[in-house]
Amino acid sequence: MKLFNDTFLRAARGQEVSHTPVWYMRQAGRSQPEYRAIKEKYSLFEITHQPELCAYVTKLPVDNYNVDAAVLYKDIMTPLPAIGVDVEIKSGIGPVIDNPIRTVQDVENLGMIEPEDDIPYVLDTIKLLTKEQLTVPLIGFGGAPFTLASYMIEGGPSKNYHKTKAFMYQEPKAWFSLMDKLAEMTIRYTKAQIKAGAGTIQIFDSWVGTMNVEDYRIYIKPAMEKIFSALRTEGVPLIMHGVGAAHLAKEWHDLPLDVVGLDWRLSIEEARKKGLTKTVQGNLDPSLLLCDWSIIEEKVKPILDQGLQQPGHIFNLGHGVFPEVKPDTLKRLTSFVHEYTAK
Repeated sequence: MKLFNDTFLRAARGQEVSHTPVWYMRQAGRSQPEYRAIKEKYSLFEITHQPELCAYVTKLPVDNYNVDAAVLYKDIMTPLPAIGVDVEIKSGIGPVIDNPIRTVQDVENLGMIEPEDDIPYVLDTIKLLTKEQLTVPLIGFGGAPFTLASYMIEGGPSKNYHKTKAFMYQEPKAWFSLMDKLAEMTIRYTKAQIKAGAGTIQIFDSWVGTMNVEDYRIYIKPAMEKIFSALRTEGVPLIMHGVGAAHLAKEWHDLPLDVVGLDWRLSIEEARKKGLTKTVQGNLDPSLLLCDWSIIEEKVKPILDQGLQQPGHIFNLGHGVFPEVKPDTLKRLTSFVHEYTAK
């Protein structure tokens, strides 16, 4: 086995590195032909229930693209069935929940996850990867309470989150109870991933950008403080990421975490001017991956230049890889980032 590449971990902690590390959200799957062949036989949940197959999908982009970290192949919905939420990932739609939250009683009826009993296949996959297969860190992850709650209340994906926010404003007691339960679930779930071998945890609050700063501080931030404070003692780098949430970047920076994920709406330079001194992650617009290489290179260079101004930059996309992206593009992009930033 090759020597372990800890560049990603060092950058996450704001330490000097030999090159800017790279990984891509949703790098496992989506655009890879090998993955598509597997998906013709198995659903996402079926893949994640088979540790050897799930480990193969997780490791594939590391082998194909030479990225500096692997991200566990699974979905933020993975722990929800354990607490009593009926969720199905429907092709072309996303997560669909047949028993959406509507009342205080619905919140009270939610159970609590026992990771070793409820999701042993996830932990077995992590052990397989970290003990036998990977030479780069493995990123484990969980969904943030607001984003999970949005699916649980809306019953599926939403463009406006009207039901979620109405529930939040109208039923504050139930809302804070739901946030607390989901925070506790995320803590247990991610701590189990760390115990199994995950070297980093990223919390995805994908849809929290719909909230304004004042409401974020009141209704959401306490749960995030609870999560990161609990994980802080585990000694692994902690990352926060969302989409369309540039106005919340400083709120995230104030949490007890190591890395603030940026999408393409907030440049690294602007983030630094706003007072973000921690490591930042991002932030190429994924749409650019469909462009000619000359355009991609033109857009990537300023991101890398800004990231090199001080220690603490992990190159990534502002959102995840989508199916139309050519694997060769990601391979070439990874090589370019490594070469351009080599010291």
